[in-house]
Amino acid sequence: MKKNDHKRHLGNIIIKIAAIILIIASTVYFFNYLKFNKNYEETNDAQVESYINPVSARAGGYIEKVLFNEHQFVKKGDTLVILDNSEYLAQLQSAEASFDDAHSQLAVLSATIHSAQSGTQINRDQIKGAHAKYVQQQQDIRRYENLVNEEAATGAELEQVKARYDVSESDYSAAQNGLKTNEAKIAELRTHFAILQADIKRKEAALKLARLNLSYTIIKAPYSGRLGRKNILEGQQIQSGQPLVSIINEKEKWITANFKETQVSEMYIGQPAEIKLDAINGRVFKGKIAAIAGSTGSRFSLLPADNSTGNFVKIIQRVPVKIEFSDKNTERIVAGMNVTVSVKKRS
Repeated sequence: MKKNDHKRHLGNIIIKIAAIILIIASTVYFFNYLKFNKNYEETNDAQVESYINPVSARAGGYIEKVLFNEHQFVKKGDTLVILDNSEYLAQLQSAEASFDDAHSQLAVLSATIHSAQSGTQINRDQIKGAHAKYVQQQQDIRRYENLVNEEAATGAELEQVKARYDVSESDYSAAQNGLKTNEAKIAELRTHFAILQADIKRKEAALKLARLNLSYTIIKAPYSGRLGRKNILEGQQIQSGQPLVSIINEKEKWITANFKETQVSEMYIGQPAEIKLDAINGRVFKGKIAAIAGSTGSRFSLLPADNSTGNFVKIIQRVPVKIEFSDKNTERIVAGMNVTVSVKKRS
């Protein structure tokens, strides 16, 4: 009997000691909790964010090769997809041939203009010769008219001189008209030359476009990051602008923490923050506030709530706060992870 009383007494002591320890621990935890709440604003409504962009096709066609796997890490410029380029290569060759043909026509036209310009020089020489004969025949007419008046020449000879004068006048006029015709032809050729130059610029632009379209058959990673799911296969037909795979920019990661509206009154840009990830126990990352949203999260929704209709129920709103990592080593952090963020209050 005494032995049972001794055991019962010992058990009561142990229970009392355990109760005292539990009370002390609870008290310490409660005071620490109050102290933490006094100095920090905390929320677990937060997630890791990163830019997740679709890599889209800029040209349509059949997929010839797919050179990536799901969730593969790629570097900027790595080839992801190769399209069948037969059609685009033919378009490029056609554009090159058209461009070369236009240049050949320009060279021929330039030679024609040069030849016409040489012809104008011949016309000017012909005009000089015809003018000299014309002046000479004028002098001959005056001389023979004087000789006829002095009865030193006959009228028949004067008529022959006048006939030669008429021929020289006609030759002189024809030479002048020939120069005008040749100059008009040169002006016309120069107009065609300008039109052909404009056509060459248009065909040069078509050639550049054909080269661009050909380059679009090789789809590369726009920046370094990790790819998403693989939803395309060889032989598949794709259209221009169709998303092929998503890529996550792992160099830029941040946290969107949704604090209660009653918590953000004293927050400011650059304010230090402590970050704890559910997936990484025992490590606290450092960060700072980069931006505070100008509206509550509900206002960014597709259908914002309108409190002027129906019964009103007051709900504490959340304000998105962007927090950037101060730590550089964030490889293990994945977009979408749940986070607990603590922001130290302004002292």
